[in-house]
Amino acid sequence: MSGTRTRGGQVTGSGPSPQTADGLLLQVLRRSGRWPAVYAVTALTGAVVELLLPGALGHAVDVLVKPGAEPGNALLVCAVLVATVVVCDAVAVLAAGSGGAQAARWLRRRVVGHVLAGGPAVSRRFPPGDLVTRAGSNAEEAGAAPEALITAMALLVPAFGSLIALALIDPWLAVAFSVGLAVIAVVLRAFLRETTAVSGGYQEAQSDLATRLIDALSGARTIAAAGTEELEAGRVLAPLPRLRAHGMALWRVNARAGVQAAIVVPLLEIAVLGVGGFRLAAGELTAGQLFAAARYAVLGAGIGAALGYLNRLGRARSAARRVQEVLHHPAVAYGTHELPAPDGSGGPHERTGGRAGRLEFRAVTVCVDGQPVLRDVDLVVPGGAAVAVVGRSGSGKSLLAAVAGRLADPDLGEVLLDGVPLSRLSRAALRAAVGYAFERPVLFGSTLGEAIAVGRSERAARAAAVAAAADPFIRKLPRAYDTAPDEAPMSGGERQRVGLARAFAHGGRLLVLDDATSSLDTVTEYQVARALTEELRDRTRLIVAHRATTAARADLVVWLDEGRVRGCGPHEVLWQDPGYRAVFQVAEPGAGHLVRA
Repeated sequence: MSGTRTRGGQVTGSGPSPQTADGLLLQVLRRSGRWPAVYAVTALTGAVVELLLPGALGHAVDVLVKPGAEPGNALLVCAVLVATVVVCDAVAVLAAGSGGAQAARWLRRRVVGHVLAGGPAVSRRFPPGDLVTRAGSNAEEAGAAPEALITAMALLVPAFGSLIALALIDPWLAVAFSVGLAVIAVVLRAFLRETTAVSGGYQEAQSDLATRLIDALSGARTIAAAGTEELEAGRVLAPLPRLRAHGMALWRVNARAGVQAAIVVPLLEIAVLGVGGFRLAAGELTAGQLFAAARYAVLGAGIGAALGYLNRLGRARSAARRVQEVLHHPAVAYGTHELPAPDGSGGPHERTGGRAGRLEFRAVTVCVDGQPVLRDVDLVVPGGAAVAVVGRSGSGKSLLAAVAGRLADPDLGEVLLDGVPLSRLSRAALRAAVGYAFERPVLFGSTLGEAIAVGRSERAARAAAVAAAADPFIRKLPRAYDTAPDEAPMSGGERQRVGLARAFAHGGRLLVLDDATSSLDTVTEYQVARALTEELRDRTRLIVAHRATTAARADLVVWLDEGRVRGCGPHEVLWQDPGYRAVFQVAEPGAGHLVRA
């Protein structure tokens, strides 16, 4: 997506805005492959053939009432026309379904890819349930737009074709028909405008319901333990009245337009038949021409059937607007720079002290919902150091960790790794240099081995599992590293160990551990801590810590307080400050003797 890069390294720009949902629908049409063309050809062919059919039937009637005439050829022409209409309808159904599925697939892939590429910034802007609805049902509704649009346009062919045919039969028939057609057009235009507006509210209520349900499912154990099922059910279903109100509004719009069409369409047909009857009585029309005029009136009035397709088109436009809001959210832009080689030979590494992994924060400020959470952070982490980040809840620890590996971009300032701003690094260089581990890691891949390796060699994955103390319990599984993550009965601590192994396998220069050892038992935590301090000394380790023992093992401690760096130094030095000791809620000042276990 083209655009202008902001200071945070994101793109804002020249792509379509949420107000250009129709532009997205045109992209959907182009991405539907050959099927819209097939559908358009068959729909238009069927419409043209339907236009020919009343004239053929009228001619057949005139032949049948004429004494001594042979109706064989006339009836054969009618049969061929009917068969052609049936074939066109069958092919149109196949093309419409296939094209809609292909369009929805393309749109879903684009939305999911954009969401994943956007990272945490997108999930903060759109709740999970809302994203699921937009990538699911909304994408499917938008994918159905080509069929609805082509069908609505195809219905214009018999309408205007009938008008021309009636004018050729008798101009007065065309005058009567055109008046009714103008009234139907007014009804359809108002219907499309109203259904587009109402559909947006209905879809938003659906998203709200999905978001609340996902939140409840994620906390199902807590709800069951607290016995608050009825209270939570009420919270989840709170959007139902709003959903019902919008649903009723949609029903009223459809009902009103349906009643109007039900009144106008028969009056149109009656008007044409009435004028035709007078012209027949005056000897200006034959019986066959009157029959053809009646069929053309019915065929042209079929434009009233466009109500259903316009309803789908209105919902598609509203859905496309919701999908476009996600696609318009700024995506992360990567540079083309690579990191200097960690060869210690001077040159590019001269300014980093000759050791890879030097991390530097320069006047970094990060805002969430317009409020600064990190403020003017100036910090230099030496290459290869183990750094613990501590602070009370809400002090900005996790946000600092996110900025360190560019899961978030600063609003002001910049972060550098080995002298290169993170925003200038290529995606491959950044992800090869930084490894992440979280409190609740998500394991993807068909096996545990793949979940750890993710493109690395099997040997590297198993070495990382050993360092993370995950190898022993993985080997005890029936299929060891070939066990699917969903089939492995893992505790929270075992899952964290697999997440740590994945980080160890990928972080070539920097490891960021965001509370990634909180579920480990004492023995396992000691094993992992020893690996961090001994086996992984070739990398910089940024560890979000809540325990004094973790901070004590680190080379350096960064103490955050209300988004600012209040202190930076060895644990033993900071421990002399009562405010620092209070972070760990240790009552006895003498507890400082626990450092450097």
